[in-house]
Amino acid sequence: MRIGELARATGVDVDTIHFYEKAQLLAAPTRTSNGYRTYTHAHLERLAFIRHCRALDIPLAEVQRLLVFLDNPQADCAEINLLIDAQLAKVRARLASMQALERQLIALRGQCATPHTSSDCGILHELVAAAHGEACACHPAPRGGHDLWKSELANPQG
Repeated sequence: MRIGELARATGVDVDTIHFYEKAQLLAAPTRTSNGYRTYTHAHLERLAFIRHCRALDIPLAEVQRLLVFLDNPQADCAEINLLIDAQLAKVRARLASMQALERQLIALRGQCATPHTSSDCGILHELVAAAHGEACACHPAPRGGHDLWKSELANPQG
């Protein structure tokens, strides 16, 4: 099959296929006498594997490691387990971060329940307070380092 067919079959952009070839994640295809690349079912399967790993947000370096194991079916899979455990830890950390962000935005949104002028907007007041290093609805405790920032504003010549 040609590269366009491979791209359509896997949902991977042609440029990405070229990138994977250059990165040696995907073997170079054979070429016909007129120079066209010819991809096989093995290319399709490997590209689908790579795409699935990327959909799981596995970094390319880790995908490369997984491909080594795929190419060596007798290898011990303990390292694969560790790789997935590490990826799971990253996802859990991002989830916790996103949940904290959600709580902050909910708290911020709670500062302005009804429409009125921008000068009376509780959300804007909270954002300005935070910009000045003061406590706000989304960051109740003053953050470190802002006292220096405030003193710099008051006396820019130091």
